[in-house]
Amino acid sequence: MLIPRNIIEEIAQRNDITEVVGAYVRLQRSGSNLVGLCPFHSEKTPSFTVFPADNHFYCFGCGAGGDVITFIMKAENLDFSGAAEYLANRAGIRIPANTDVTPGNAMPRKRVYEINLEAARFFRDRLLDPKAGVAAMRYLTEGRGLPTAVIRRFGLGYAPDSFDLLGNHLRGLGYSNEELQKCYLVGISKRTGKPYDLFRNRIIFPIIDTSGNVIAFGGRSLDDTGPKYLNSSDTPGFKKSRNLYALNFARKHCAEAMILCEGYMDVIALHAAGFENAVATLGTAITPEQVRVMARYTRRVIISYDSDEAGQNAADKAMRLLGEVGLEVRVLKLSEAKDPDEYIKKYGKDKFRMELESSRSGFEHKFFSIIAKYDTDTAEGKIKAAGEVCRIIAEVGQSVERDVYISFAAERLGVSAGSMKSDVERIRSRRAREFRQKEGREAVSAARFFGDRINPDAARNVAAAGAEEVILGLLLMFDEYRDAVVRSEVDLSENDFFTSFGKKVFSAVMELHSSDEGFSYAALGQYFTADEVGRIQGLIRKRSELDNNNIEILYGAVQTLKEKKALTEAEQSGDKFAVIRLKRQRNRREQNQ
Repeated sequence: MLIPRNIIEEIAQRNDITEVVGAYVRLQRSGSNLVGLCPFHSEKTPSFTVFPADNHFYCFGCGAGGDVITFIMKAENLDFSGAAEYLANRAGIRIPANTDVTPGNAMPRKRVYEINLEAARFFRDRLLDPKAGVAAMRYLTEGRGLPTAVIRRFGLGYAPDSFDLLGNHLRGLGYSNEELQKCYLVGISKRTGKPYDLFRNRIIFPIIDTSGNVIAFGGRSLDDTGPKYLNSSDTPGFKKSRNLYALNFARKHCAEAMILCEGYMDVIALHAAGFENAVATLGTAITPEQVRVMARYTRRVIISYDSDEAGQNAADKAMRLLGEVGLEVRVLKLSEAKDPDEYIKKYGKDKFRMELESSRSGFEHKFFSIIAKYDTDTAEGKIKAAGEVCRIIAEVGQSVERDVYISFAAERLGVSAGSMKSDVERIRSRRAREFRQKEGREAVSAARFFGDRINPDAARNVAAAGAEEVILGLLLMFDEYRDAVVRSEVDLSENDFFTSFGKKVFSAVMELHSSDEGFSYAALGQYFTADEVGRIQGLIRKRSELDNNNIEILYGAVQTLKEKKALTEAEQSGDKFAVIRLKRQRNRREQNQ
């Protein structure tokens, strides 16, 4: 029996993988992750890694991997349902007795998107109405200095100061009060039992996902009634903790860096000024889920929060979470303005760009945090602090940058820069040796697919299997790539896959993506064995370590897969003319690249 998706996700979220795995494996900190000896195969050098930031594990030796449910499946020799029940009991979660029944409050997410789109159109039309929207438009154009083109680009709107205009409009289109309530567009009065519009007399900011769906709304009050900002609560089509404002635009401009802001207007002001790599959280403090989303699109994040105490405290939390997933962090401090919007209005975009370029790295913040932990007036405290600082510096790739940090730290610790450099290089040498050993283990265990029990077809066409790995890794990581397949922008189907394993993974991923509840990694475990989930986790890990995961990589891998599969089929059928033709096509394409 299939367990409801929301129950699976709650089980995975409420069972911290570090605590669960720690009961079976002695874990040691290694940067932002934890390592230990793998419980699933014999080894002397730890190759088993737990990634706390995304609640997953992976063994670079034997390929075991997955989430906390997969770990219990392997550790306790249970099937998916048994492992889920084991962890549910641990977390005090009740699994419904009849798991074949869809929860009564379920609502297709596509229905949510349909309703939200109609609501967004309503809000936009009210803003553009020369009578109804005059005050709201004046606020945006005169008060905030936004050009009409920017207002239209972000789909901004206006919620009239009425208790029923939006609700009446949507009900007239055939949507029920129950649906509108689940979409967080109307509430039900406790006094009268009648529905009322939740967004009233507010500037509306539609929140759009990377596939172009309107998933939620934010609203800024135009008077002193209610909270200054009102944001959609979680709905069947929206989880506030997993989305970022303007990522639909920023994802195409943030490969080098992403600017993280606090509010909608900061983001819009930055985009209007040409900084199209800006995003914001959605009325809440940054979450681990949002950080993991950011890590898919960029390698460096510049935190641009308000200059007040609350903003700086929020920046400290963001820096910690961003660092945990391996992102390079820089902090922008605007001493002459409270936020980017105000700064750009005062000093212009060129000076703001200069501020961005001179933003401080996270190293100084980390350095002083370490110093605060130890009494550096004592030899023991100084040694511990220097050792921890050296481990941080050893993670820096550029030698010049390491030298700068070493000089900075040595001067303030009162130790020899030469001694610190020797320690840093020794740490780097050890890590490089461990990496080479890991590569050797991977080569020996895989022999590039030969003897592969999970994907035995791969040995018959290594190139096609490699292309499948790229495709599946990208589809597992990015919602918009799955949508591109659904919309046929990427010409790919189950029949294009060469291996049975590749077909099975592709079918499961796309089936989950097209379901009412959408894709969920945790739900994959119901369709695969623990070993297969480990292989799937390996596909994600390989792609996440690479800088370039744009859609051109997906297009190229799909083309390679189709070519290699067609060539293999032609060779197996003995069609020599087809073989020659396909090889010529491949050679011409390679020459043109």
